Formats: sequence, C-alpha cells, structure tokens
Amino acid sequence: MLPQQHNAAVQFFRHCSTSCRTFRTYRFIMGKIKRIMYGNMRAKTANNKPIGEVIQMLVTFLRTMILYLVVVFGIRLMGKRQIGELQPSELVITILISNIATLTIEETDSPMFAGLLPILALMCFEVLTSFFCLKSARLRRIVSGRPIIIIHDGKIDQKEMRELRFSADDLMTQLRQNNIFRVEEVEFAVVETNGKLSVYQKYQNRTITPQVLALPDRPEDNAPPLTVVCEGTVMHEALRRSGKDLHWVEKKAAAQKLKIDEVYLMIACPDGSCDIVAKERGR
Repeated sequence: MLPQQHNAAVQFFRHCSTSCRTFRTYRFIMGKIKRIMYGNMRAKTANNKPIGEVIQMLVTFLRTMILYLVVVFGIRLMGKRQIGELQPSELVITILISNIATLTIEETDSPMFAGLLPILALMCFEVLTSFFCLKSARLRRIVSGRPIIIIHDGKIDQKEMRELRFSADDLMTQLRQNNIFRVEEVEFAVVETNGKLSVYQKYQNRTITPQVLALPDRPEDNAPPLTVVCEGTVMHEALRRSGKDLHWVEKKAAAQKLKIDEVYLMIACPDGSCDIVAKERGR
C-alpha cells in the first residue's frame, strides 16, 4: 500500500470512529429524553437500583409539574367558576381531567402523551360545547338543563320537587341561606341549572331599602369601602379608585403611630374615614 493510500485509510477510520462516538452520544441523550417523556425508567440491574430510584422520582416530579401546568391552563381555559357554580357537563369534565392526570402521574411506565392527549381532547370538547351552547338555546337546554320553579305564591310544587329529587330538608336549608324561614314569604323560588336556589320574596316581606323609604340618593352610599393596604403593601389600583393618594395613607397610618409596612389591613371608607388593623408585634 502506498503511503498516500495508507494515510487516507487512517483518516477515513478516524472519521468513522469519531462519527460513531457522536452517534452513540446522540443516542444516549435522546434515550434519556425519551425515558423522561415516555417512562420505562426502571433500573436494569441490582447495581443500578439506587440510581434508578432517584431517576424514577425525578421523572415523577417532572411529569407532575407538566400535568399540573396543563390542568391549570385547561381549567382557566374553561372559565372562572367556583365548584358550586359548575354546570353538570363542566363538573364531569373536571372530574375526568383530574382522574386522568392522577393515573398519568402514577403510571410512569406509560407514555406521558397517552395521558396528555385525552386531557387536551376533553378541554377542546368543553370549549367547543360552550361555544355552540352560546349560539343555540336548544343545545344549551339539553346540555345544562333549564331553571325550574318549585315555589309559586308561597306554595311548593311537589311534582317538580320529586322530579328534581329535591327533598324538603334541601329546600328549607337553601331558604334559610337566603334568610327566609317561612315558605309563605316566597313569591317565586327557582332551582337554577347549577343546583342553587334563587328566591324572590313577596313584597310585604322584603327588606326595607332607602328606595322604599324614599330617602335621597347620596353618591357616597353607592361607593364600596376599598382595601388600600394589605399586609404592609399598598394596593395602588384600589387607592386610585378610592380617590386617595399615598400621602393620605401615610397620614392615616401616622395617626395610629404606624408605618405603612406595620399596617396589616387598611380599608378606605367613602366618607373619608378608614379602618386600620396593625400587624402583631414580632411577626
């Protein structure tokens, strides 16, 4: 073999060796990424068992964080509601998403995308259903139901109560929550689609209001008290809405011999006064 051919052969084999090492490194890195995303991180031998357990915990942690962010995003996407205000379809979707997320976190041997796919599908289905319900009253009635009157002119509609499986105890509990203790005081009571009871009292049993007494309307009575300092932090948006400024806050705090960061709560009232709660000493 000629020297030139020998040198060319050496260069070729070195290039192949470097390429193989690069390929093995690439496969190693991709294998780690796939194991994090798809599971199957159990140690292969007894000597690697401690390392495998650490990696298993790391995988569980990463999957939990990813699913947490996905579920929070999905709940926000479906709209802000309290649990008691969820429609039946929204409650079902929420329960299914939480169960799927739990199984995906626990089953680290299964691909994480196998859990993300149904969660994303449920989110899309709920958003589309809500969109079409806004466009169609008939579909909205099918999905969410309709409000049902169970009390009219102080008389209980027992037939509707049976269809709703609404007991007399349930009825009286919700009436008491509306500060009503006698059925005869109710003009209308409606069970809403979220299960809550809306009550309209008879005229003679309603709470006396300034309008009933024909009292003059004062602007300061319509403005709510606003929290302008919370745990030593000035709430600038509330302060602006109240028509006050930082100097006013400092003056009110100084009147109580306090600094702003020593104020636990300050509520500005429409009449110009304020309620101040000082922080406990040593906290």
